[in-house]
Amino acid sequence: MTEEERLITPSFKGEEDEAESSLRPHALAEYFGQQKIKDSLSIYMQAALSRGEPLDHILLYGPPGLGKTTLAGIIASEMGHNIRITSGPAIERPGDLASILTNLASGDVLFIDEIHRLSHSVEEVLYPAMEDFALDIMIGKGPSARSIRLDLPKFTLIGATTRAGMLTSPLRDRFGISFRLEMYSPEELAVIVRRSAGILKIACDQDGALEIASRSRGTPRVANRLIRRVRDYAQVKATGKIDEKVAREALRLMEIDELGLDRTDRDILGAMIHKFNGGPVGLDTLAAITGEDAATIEDVYEPYLLQLGFLMRTPRGRVCTPQAYEHLGLIAPRDEDGEAEQTRIEL
Repeated sequence: MTEEERLITPSFKGEEDEAESSLRPHALAEYFGQQKIKDSLSIYMQAALSRGEPLDHILLYGPPGLGKTTLAGIIASEMGHNIRITSGPAIERPGDLASILTNLASGDVLFIDEIHRLSHSVEEVLYPAMEDFALDIMIGKGPSARSIRLDLPKFTLIGATTRAGMLTSPLRDRFGISFRLEMYSPEELAVIVRRSAGILKIACDQDGALEIASRSRGTPRVANRLIRRVRDYAQVKATGKIDEKVAREALRLMEIDELGLDRTDRDILGAMIHKFNGGPVGLDTLAAITGEDAATIEDVYEPYLLQLGFLMRTPRGRVCTPQAYEHLGLIAPRDEDGEAEQTRIEL
């Protein structure tokens, strides 16, 4: 199963971008969760508006699917300005960035997703733009080359990344505001599910919303995908209303269990347990026996399994924990003292 086929992947899936966008909140009051960030943002935006200044540059980081792009759109809306959206890989040359910056109006928001993937040459152009709202351009070549500085309108740069550690220090230090988005609780996701159900014009009670939320891996994007698929099931196989029973049956049909694991997650754990006695297993070996790309396993499947405590990374490879055995209905191997063997592996 590829990443694009998984309902529970936190990344965008092409044709569903428009559907994702339709469920996005457009005001801070509609944005649920991340309360500390909302409280801080509200103060910073009110202060900037009272001074008639653009908001300071903002860095948003955290796992994918938590609402970084949505929050950037809300900030632009609340500040009363337009937003320009791009991504790090799309800005290949300094000239690309210069074209974007010179077309901004005063107070506009520039949102750069995956900002950690900007090239070094593009970053060098971005530094004076962030600090001095100026653009340094070289004209000519060789001995006759000279540099001119163009003034830029004052703008707000919002950078988003899932890997804050990969940002260079000079770039990270130029953001005046930095927020880390946290995973959502099932109760917070249930509110989002019921809101999305209302937009999709499908009745959903609290128990049904909580059932979907508890299997959404703490991620609003996954929750919104699941509510659409459960809606389809409710309209065809049930009365058109989502309750706990309907949600459970629909998610069972999609092979998504009570912790949000899908068939591929369970296949990875099962392969490690049945073929390697729970590990250790090297990443390349794991990729070979599951038929998945090693980078896909590391970036897509592994993070949530690690978060649940079902996997451990050791110097010798990946190891299944006793919790993984228990979740799959298996008995973890024991040593002579009766302790689970995986608990004795040194990290």
